[in-house]
Amino acid sequence: MSLNNSVKQDRILVVDDVYDNLILLETVLQEDNYEIILAQDSKSALAIVEQSPPDIVLLDIMMPELDGYEFTRRIRQNQNLPYIPILLITAHIYSSVVEGLDAGADDFIRKPFDPDELNARVRSLLRLKHTIDERDHMASLREDFVSRFTHDLRTPLAAANRVLKLMREGMFCSVTPEFAQIINTMIGSNQDLLEMVNTLLEVYRHEAGSKHLKFFPFDIRELVREVTQELKPLAEEKNLDLKVELGEKLDLEPESANMVMGDRIELRRVLTNIIGNAIKFTATGYIDVSLSLDANNVLIKIQDTGPGISQQDQAFLFERFRPGKHTGSGSGLGLYLSRCIIESHQGAINVESEPGHGSTFTISLPK
Repeated sequence: MSLNNSVKQDRILVVDDVYDNLILLETVLQEDNYEIILAQDSKSALAIVEQSPPDIVLLDIMMPELDGYEFTRRIRQNQNLPYIPILLITAHIYSSVVEGLDAGADDFIRKPFDPDELNARVRSLLRLKHTIDERDHMASLREDFVSRFTHDLRTPLAAANRVLKLMREGMFCSVTPEFAQIINTMIGSNQDLLEMVNTLLEVYRHEAGSKHLKFFPFDIRELVREVTQELKPLAEEKNLDLKVELGEKLDLEPESANMVMGDRIELRRVLTNIIGNAIKFTATGYIDVSLSLDANNVLIKIQDTGPGISQQDQAFLFERFRPGKHTGSGSGLGLYLSRCIIESHQGAINVESEPGHGSTFTISLPK
């Protein structure tokens, strides 16, 4: 079997309400090896696009029912369709290039056109289509690889921790205090690696656009209280004072007071990460978590008495794979993921810090 037989033909949908124009375009395009689909009715053409997306659409602007501009807008508004280049064709000198491009078209050509120019524009748009398809395919492969890779890592890590915990409890042999400490260290290291693997998977889901947030109203005060209570033992182990100021309840109707529209699980992940980091990197002093909100906005501040962060490091703190310079800094993905989650909620996260004077992370969210 020859390699040429396995090469996919590019499918071109040509839409024009004048039959003679369709035949002319078909004749011009037949110079290359394309599969050409002709449609004289714009509504039936739109159905073709939705059922079996072509690789490119050549579209007359002036058509009854759906003109070229509206046809283009409907394609671009359909989130279920892949990227399809659209070349608008018109015989009217007053047709608006601006309106066509704003509607989502990729190129524009006027009749009478030069056949060589038309073919060149089609080839150019098909190259763009192939490049974008290849990029999307690689992104899909990357996400699939990361998903499989992280799953394959999580399973043995979780199993190893179960065995280690049984060992610590003396299920297999007697355990001395020194041996128990070694086991605890191993469990902690496994847990850190497991969290890193989970964070890596979440980062790639966000970057690939496959992370779907679930927005529901929830009590933000209750979430902050829940996270700080869960992390309080970690602060107490280091003799740190974890302070929580939830502010006054708003004088609003009961169903709207202190409620935020968002993905509670993902915002919980952010708070756990930021407050956990504050505890991790603070040797002495306190961590102060404060919540303030009004009718439209939520402001959460996490202040610590840790070593602080230089202005140079602050500039890259929320970038991917940019770990801090503190001892024990992780992969640099936690803060990047937190930024992705907050920005997905149309909010913002930033830091104010000075070396030797602690740090204050501020999370702002719309209600």
